[in-house]
Amino acid sequence: MLKQINYIVFTAVLISTASFAQERTKDTLDPEVVTVVKPYTPTVADAFKIKETAILDDDVNTAKKKIKYNIFSIPVASTFTPAKGKAATVNKAKAVKLYDNYASLGVGSYTTILGEVYLNQELGRGENVGGYLSHHSSGGGINGLLLDDDFIDTHLNVNYSQRLRDLSWTVDGGALYQKFNWYGLPQPYFDATSAEGINGSHSFYGGNVGAKVKLHDYFFKDASARFRRFGDNQGSGENRFVVKASGDVPIQNELITAEVTIDYIGGSFDRDYYTENELKYGNVSFGIAPSYQLTQDDLTLNLGVNLVYKNNTGDFGASKLHIYPNIKASLRIIDELMIAFGGFEGGLKQNSYYDFAQANPFVSPTLYIEPTDKKYDLSAGLKGKLSNSISYSVSGHFLNENNKALYSANPIMVAATEDYQNGNSFGMVYDDVKTIAFEGELNVDVNRNFKLGVKAEYFSYNTDNQAEAWNLPDLKASLFMDYQIDENWFAGAGMFYVGERKDQLFEYETLEPIQQTLALDSYFDANAHVGYRLNDQLSFYVKANNIANNDYQRWLNTPVQGIQFLAGATYQFDF
Repeated sequence: MLKQINYIVFTAVLISTASFAQERTKDTLDPEVVTVVKPYTPTVADAFKIKETAILDDDVNTAKKKIKYNIFSIPVASTFTPAKGKAATVNKAKAVKLYDNYASLGVGSYTTILGEVYLNQELGRGENVGGYLSHHSSGGGINGLLLDDDFIDTHLNVNYSQRLRDLSWTVDGGALYQKFNWYGLPQPYFDATSAEGINGSHSFYGGNVGAKVKLHDYFFKDASARFRRFGDNQGSGENRFVVKASGDVPIQNELITAEVTIDYIGGSFDRDYYTENELKYGNVSFGIAPSYQLTQDDLTLNLGVNLVYKNNTGDFGASKLHIYPNIKASLRIIDELMIAFGGFEGGLKQNSYYDFAQANPFVSPTLYIEPTDKKYDLSAGLKGKLSNSISYSVSGHFLNENNKALYSANPIMVAATEDYQNGNSFGMVYDDVKTIAFEGELNVDVNRNFKLGVKAEYFSYNTDNQAEAWNLPDLKASLFMDYQIDENWFAGAGMFYVGERKDQLFEYETLEPIQQTLALDSYFDANAHVGYRLNDQLSFYVKANNIANNDYQRWLNTPVQGIQFLAGATYQFDF
């Protein structure tokens, strides 16, 4: 290294000297080329590094000791206890125990008795037996009537069901007993004197037995059968037997759903309204309704047809094959918020004495009973949710029905021989009716403690032969509410509005009958109840019906009971 440094210094001195010499001789020497014969080459002597090895002169050489580190742990008593973390809890209502059976009994004004008993017992795994009994009766007492208005309405049902791995089935049977009165004598045609000797009592009785079976993972899905016998104390009797079955039929890797129906009805009345000739009616219909479901994205379309052959066996009507459309569609526009739906459907409606009597208990045992040919029902609407607690549905319908059954007041017979021939009963007339209908429904389920529902319907009728669509309202509306006030108290209310209807009154005093078209005023009916739940099993309630005390007429000359009060208790239990 030292040798290199000396070389660098010597070279720098030599370059500086040469530069100075050229400057000094610049003025005296001619600019001629100088040729250096032998360049100067200086050398620097080599530098030697002294290499020495250190020698230890310690008197004592000691080996390094291994050092051990010991930690002496001394336990210290402590009173600190750390708190354990807990997840936040949500207050929830106490689970309500559900019982398999209940019994309810109430008594009220007009000597009213209302009772219900429902029983269910599990015999084994998937095996149950049960029964139901309901009774509603009243001693009557409507002001201004000339005949008794008491009634009895009792129904009984027993059933047995079993659920197996591949199928489930149920058998059941029932009976009914009903007693009403033709108390609607038209006034002032009748008074207390002329009403003497008229017994308006009319009783119904009946029984039925049926069975249902449902299969899982089979082409054949379900089937049902029911036989019903219905009659009265006037010698009338009716038998009806209905069988239904449905299944999926594979055709070229596609499934066609088909429903098969056999509907038989046959009955008789001792006489018709005007003569003593016996009335017989009956038919049997065979129907098959295949349909194919097409699903694509948010669209669901059911394409089908309904074929019904009616074979007449009674005194009215003729045998005929009917072909009806069976098309339904739905489209999800905005998920569950808005769903459009529509249909183009039809069918043969089998009318019966049982159905007529349940809708209007004041019918006479002299009815002409025929099926209604509903050629089509064209419908369209929207349904969905406005929020998680509010759902809605709006729709419109256009119906075309041939031979539609209409209730109409029976005429007053001057020489009446039967209790129902005094204008105090109702018969059936038939007509071809076209109906335009609109309906809207709103349901509010704020929470599990409060529910509210509102529904309104508007109707417009067009008849062919009859002057009016007798006893059909132009407007119907209803509202219901249920409110769980607290753990013990609960309340509810229901309000109904029915618009104006029209009926006709005939009077046979001369050779030419006198006919009047009468309008039945619209009516409003409000009902409410409040109850107290003593415990999970026992509760008490109080009900008030027709709170407005409106003596409206549901049917011509048949006013209803005024304001009614009812108090009772309900008990739930298990065996």
